Amino acid sequence: MKTYDATPARKAAFLGLGVMGHPMAGHLARAGHEVCVFNRTAAKAQAWLREYGGRAAPTPREAAAGADLVFACVGNDDDLRSVVLGEHGAFAGMKRGAIFVDHTTASAAVARELSGVARGLGLQFVDAPVSGGQAGAVNGLLTVMCGGERAAFDAMMPVAMAFARAVTLVGVSGAGQLAKMVNQVCIAGLVQSLAEGIAFGLKSGLDMKLVLEVIGKGAAQSWQMDNRGATMIDDRFDFGFAVDWMRKDLGLVLDEGRRNGAQLPVTALVDQFYGDVQARGGARWDTSSLIRRLR
Repeated sequence: MKTYDATPARKAAFLGLGVMGHPMAGHLARAGHEVCVFNRTAAKAQAWLREYGGRAAPTPREAAAGADLVFACVGNDDDLRSVVLGEHGAFAGMKRGAIFVDHTTASAAVARELSGVARGLGLQFVDAPVSGGQAGAVNGLLTVMCGGERAAFDAMMPVAMAFARAVTLVGVSGAGQLAKMVNQVCIAGLVQSLAEGIAFGLKSGLDMKLVLEVIGKGAAQSWQMDNRGATMIDDRFDFGFAVDWMRKDLGLVLDEGRRNGAQLPVTALVDQFYGDVQARGGARWDTSSLIRRLR
């Protein structure tokens, strides 16, 4: 059971109640914050209210009105702009000095763009993508990588700890998104290597659960091995972080690499492999399904 640090109650809004946003907003409510939610599909907002109480609003602007902090976790750059900008967007309803905290995995470019817009309106903006997946969100154990001004970060961090185990400022606006891209690059290469290792061992006739238990005590150990190794061996992928989502994230990485000149040969190859998994009907399978290509 998640325990919450004693933090003064704040008035907050949460925009986007998907598999990540629903439990994240729930942790804010359970930590004692006054939460108003918005979701494009109103039925999801009503389901959240039945579970956690609080309030729901019909537009991001109305949800954000009077809030000290406005959190968002939506799908992509365009989804983010749709809940932030325009007549009914959150920025139009936020009070001067309020902080917008974006947990969407989006581009560094949109983070810089919206940070600039916020500054012009007397608002503050923190890009704060998360790692830890649905389980991390449900258990309140996400890792949050933040970009923005120190004052805004210092104000949002204690509140965000309601759904996190670590909230860290890594640089200026856009740096949180760039750090998340590094995270996804590292995961993609690791999962492919784990898939190859397991497939190799199975074809060699090894008891791979025993092998993973042994090598998991040495230098090969990783979160992916500990949490996905056995299910990869069992050919189970109907859970976890979907291939579609990883391809979206790797697309952001590859776009940024073209912009900054970074060489990403393994990442580009693994992205193609995930495309193969999608073509096999695995768009919603967990990312560990890379091993399906090797069987």
